[in-house]
Amino acid sequence: MLDELYRPPLALLTDLYQLTMAYGYWKLGRAEEEAVFHLFFRKPPFEGGYAVAAGLGPALEYLQAYRFSESDIEYLGTLTGNDGEPLFEPEFLGYLADLRLTVDVDAMPEGTVAFGQEPLLRVKGPILQCQLLETPLLNIINFQTLIATKASRISTAAAGEPILEFGLRRAQGIDGALAASRAAYVGGCAATSNVLAGKLYGIPVKGTHAHSWVMSFDTEVDSFERYAEVMPNNCVFLVDTYDTLEGVQQAVEVGRKLRERGHEMVGIRLDSGDLAYLSIEARKILDEAGFPEAAIVASNDLDEHIIESLKNQRAKIAVWGVGTKLVTAYDQPALGGVYKLGALRDNDGKWHPKIKLSEQVIKTSIPGTLQVRRYEDANGLIGDMIFDETNGIDDRGIIVDAKDPTRRKKIASNANAVDLLRPAFRAGKVVAEPESLEVIRQRMHENIERLHPTVRRFMHPHEYPVGLDVGLHELRDEMILQARQVRLEMAP
Repeated sequence: MLDELYRPPLALLTDLYQLTMAYGYWKLGRAEEEAVFHLFFRKPPFEGGYAVAAGLGPALEYLQAYRFSESDIEYLGTLTGNDGEPLFEPEFLGYLADLRLTVDVDAMPEGTVAFGQEPLLRVKGPILQCQLLETPLLNIINFQTLIATKASRISTAAAGEPILEFGLRRAQGIDGALAASRAAYVGGCAATSNVLAGKLYGIPVKGTHAHSWVMSFDTEVDSFERYAEVMPNNCVFLVDTYDTLEGVQQAVEVGRKLRERGHEMVGIRLDSGDLAYLSIEARKILDEAGFPEAAIVASNDLDEHIIESLKNQRAKIAVWGVGTKLVTAYDQPALGGVYKLGALRDNDGKWHPKIKLSEQVIKTSIPGTLQVRRYEDANGLIGDMIFDETNGIDDRGIIVDAKDPTRRKKIASNANAVDLLRPAFRAGKVVAEPESLEVIRQRMHENIERLHPTVRRFMHPHEYPVGLDVGLHELRDEMILQARQVRLEMAP
């Protein structure tokens, strides 16, 4: 779908420092040195227990079309350093002009539940190419994973009742709106108000009328009647322009006339006020008037916490319209995903793991060429193991928490297992079978159902067991000690 929105290639969708590093690798003769990078987040968003992987489809489209256009090269040639001289020499720009991706990408399928420290993507290939892909991949995967996760939480709160994504007007620009609509559908929303997203992604579109429609007529009932005339098969009346419960009565009057003409009122929408009280009273009016099937749709700055509260108050809302707080990820505006070097390959073909240290334990990276193995039994998911494919899995079958090595879990030898990172892109070509959003949504629902309810809860969720293979944990500890010893010896 990207090529329908953006005709030119998007190789310049990157940070300048990716290009300066790429230039450095090229200048030093290291451009083709093989490396492996991992894209991951450190902890789930919204203080929750999980995230929903999303954005792989657009990311693969981006990779497939990757190249520097003639105008890109011309622009890069105009950049200068502090001395006023060109930042990049012409030979390097010629290298970029001819560049075509040869990297391999393995990824979690969209809709998979994911946890902190687990790679969502693994990128392997020439270090120059891997470096150039850091920023765009983070841009695409971070945002869509964030919004898909928020939508999943809202869908969980609604307990199977449909969620309509209404966020286009409040989204962060055109790109943000389209990406949010797609990701929200992946995360469980039933439809969107965004018509362009409907066209591009095949998402069902829903919508009725606004307060301005009602206000443009002399009376509320007249506005409903005229709307019923022009849209007899799409009548959800917005009833809170003046007096909400009086508006429901007006909707009932028009609903009766609509029925006489062979159509049914779909429902009413509440967009303000005490939604619990008003929905209960509106339900009484609708039922007593002979419209038990008419749905009550609610909007007005909803999120998972408000929906959960309304359901606890026995609100009679059947459909939830969620906008701002979904598409802007209102309570956490960014996922915080990162992209870290895991290993380099020498001229003899041997992989050497790399590690980044930090004063914060959670920011010390995990070395190696990583894979995630998920274990489950008849009752659901039981734990994930992060391991180094180069060295394989230790026979002890133990996972060690990367943040607290005293927390360990033995994985039953008879547990079912599946590796989550699957081939997606090989030597410049997409190899993953294209998936419809319906298939991705179904995977998301199945994954969520396999999680223990304590992991799904919003307040203080239980931490799902994720750990390093004990052999990888021991290697990591050894590398940390060696790196710190070197620093100690170099200290004055």
